[in-house]
Amino acid sequence: MKEKFLEWLNLALMANLFFVLFAFAWFAIALLGKSLNLPLGFDLWYSLWEPVFTPAIGILMAGAILSGITGWVSKKLSPEK
Repeated sequence: MKEKFLEWLNLALMANLFFVLFAFAWFAIALLGKSLNLPLGFDLWYSLWEPVFTPAIGILMAGAILSGITGWVSKKLSPEK
C-alpha cells in the first residue's frame, strides 16, 4: 500500500514539476515579449498567477518535503542489513 501511494505521489509530483516548468517558460517568454511590446500573454499569465501557479508551486514543495520525510522514516524503520 505504501509503495503504491509513493508511486502515485511521485507521478503526481513529476506532472506538477513539468507544469511549473512550463509556467516558468511561459513567464520568461511573456516577460521578454512585454519588454519588446509584443503581446505574448503576460497579462493572462499574471491573472493566472494567484489561482493556478502559486498553488502548483506550493503543492510541489509540500510533495517534495512529504516524499523526503517518508523516505527518511522508511529508512529509519527498516531493519538494518
